[in-house]
Amino acid sequence: MTALQVSHLLVLIPVLAAVVTLALRRTPHLAAGFATLAALGSLAVAVVGLVVAPTRFQGIIQLGGTLLVGEIEMPLQLGAGPATAAVAAAVALVVVAVLVFTRWYLAEDDRLAQFAATVSLFTGAMMLVVHARDLVLTLVGWEVMGWCSYLLIGHWSRKESARRAAYKAFIVTRVADIGFVLGIVGLVAGAGSTGLDAVIAHWSNTGGECIDTATQIAACVSAPEPWLRSLLLALVIIGVLGKSAQFPFQDWLPDAMEGPTPASALIHAATMVAAGTVVLAQLFPILVHADGARWLLGAATAVTMVGAAVLALGQSDLKRLLAWSTVSQVAIMLSALATSTEAIGPDPALFHLWSHAIFKSLLFLTIGWLAVVAGSTLAVALRGTGHVHQLARVAWLFGLLSLAGVPFLIGGLSKEHVITTAYEGAIVSGGPGVLVLAALLVTVVLTAAYATRAHLVVTAPLQMPAEVAHDEDHHSGMPPAAVLASLAVLTVLTIVGGLVLITGLFDIHGASAWWMLLTAILIVIGGGIAYLARGSGDPRDAFVRTPRQRALADAGLGFDTAYRKLVARPVLGLAKVVAFLDREVVDGYVRGAAASTGIVGWFAERGHRREAPSAGIGLIALGLLVAAGTAVLTWR
Repeated sequence: MTALQVSHLLVLIPVLAAVVTLALRRTPHLAAGFATLAALGSLAVAVVGLVVAPTRFQGIIQLGGTLLVGEIEMPLQLGAGPATAAVAAAVALVVVAVLVFTRWYLAEDDRLAQFAATVSLFTGAMMLVVHARDLVLTLVGWEVMGWCSYLLIGHWSRKESARRAAYKAFIVTRVADIGFVLGIVGLVAGAGSTGLDAVIAHWSNTGGECIDTATQIAACVSAPEPWLRSLLLALVIIGVLGKSAQFPFQDWLPDAMEGPTPASALIHAATMVAAGTVVLAQLFPILVHADGARWLLGAATAVTMVGAAVLALGQSDLKRLLAWSTVSQVAIMLSALATSTEAIGPDPALFHLWSHAIFKSLLFLTIGWLAVVAGSTLAVALRGTGHVHQLARVAWLFGLLSLAGVPFLIGGLSKEHVITTAYEGAIVSGGPGVLVLAALLVTVVLTAAYATRAHLVVTAPLQMPAEVAHDEDHHSGMPPAAVLASLAVLTVLTIVGGLVLITGLFDIHGASAWWMLLTAILIVIGGGIAYLARGSGDPRDAFVRTPRQRALADAGLGFDTAYRKLVARPVLGLAKVVAFLDREVVDGYVRGAAASTGIVGWFAERGHRREAPSAGIGLIALGLLVAAGTAVLTWR
């Protein structure tokens, strides 16, 4: 099996699994079992892809012949490369863990089959984005993911809060996607092709010279205008900021916690919010020459990573704490693309995506398990639940250590390379490296603080209320062996997953021992502050002391209210004005013309029936008056 065949199968298998799973919806457990088996098959194929991964893009898969739409070529190509293989394997692994967990967590859900089918389709869409070498295919996968996220977030559609969260996620990301689509259209129009190689060849040319594309075809193109290149990349970045829940679109992702925990693990760890990193990594040869777009990306990620970390520190719900941490961590991924030099490339961002997929899925699935035990994801309810099982404590501990960036764990290694990348960008003029580097160092302290707080809550002395007693059904608090095995695998990979660097799948330059030492000191400072401030209750109380501050933190600093007042209400008000004008003004002229015609017709009928000359003269006079009035109004 070649790497290109692997790419083809990784897109095809989950899509077919979604169709079959939906067809089996009348037997939900059989359908979910089939989806899980298909995911295991995809994981096996992805592992083969790691073995046969090329050292560079050596070829493409043709999904039929090249189409010609007007003057635009549409090659519709898939591709395979080393980083692509690694990301695809991480996605496949997370999907298997999510579906295994789903079969236990949603065992009594009457829409289990629909959920599993949506997860499979979501996986196929993400695999399409990862392997696409054609921007049309990228756009297809991008939009399908948006639709699937709406379905997953709103899975418990009988709850009004879940429906609202799904609507909010869909609308916010769709608004941002306007920029994404316009940017893609502009890139395609300039290159005359939807093929990624042709687009890169055209837009990365800075001097009008001939460029060899990845397919070894020489393309001689004139240099595009720098301002146009930055504008189009900025539009694409706006779409990425929306899908990745970056400022100012960040507020939809914490609300997405209304969906089932498996959906949160999938969306937050390895698919939708990380897809923008993949797209910009594919367009990196263009992005590195678009200073305006890089500043937009760098400024947005710097604000987001710090702001989201502050909000994570003040959450009363630990699941929402993990959601805000996702917003912050995705900002770290994207910041690597904003600051990386042409020599370093996009792989530090992809490596952090890879590591984040593993440790964040571990954290979400673990808290899903603990929430079953406690009956809630509130910190006050989860206090002491880590004592339910040794694996729960170990998984939670190492997941949080990796999130905090402790050296040599998978999250620590990937974050160190992002910091090194930002430093390299900071010493090169023209980019947002200094801004991003400062934000990264502040974020290290904040992340260590909220990770320590989350650990203190879960491992505190057990204080579960007496009424939280569980029967012997699947919600007794002890998941089946398959779930425990998947959590154990994710835990092991969180500890030793950094060994992937020795395989050469990611083109990563060596991390600095000095930066590693500095970040270790910052982690100790952040963790120490949270530990010393723990008090006798929830450690959050040391940072947000009043009820108003707590409510403000839980509400995301009021961004949802700002959305309603500054966007939703003006748009609805404008819609009412337009409806009034259409109904009372535009339709009024139509109704008036109809009424006038009816009156004239009535007089004409009477005059014709009576054949009275005086009536005919009257009608003629009336017609002359109407014509004269119309002429006067027109002249004015």
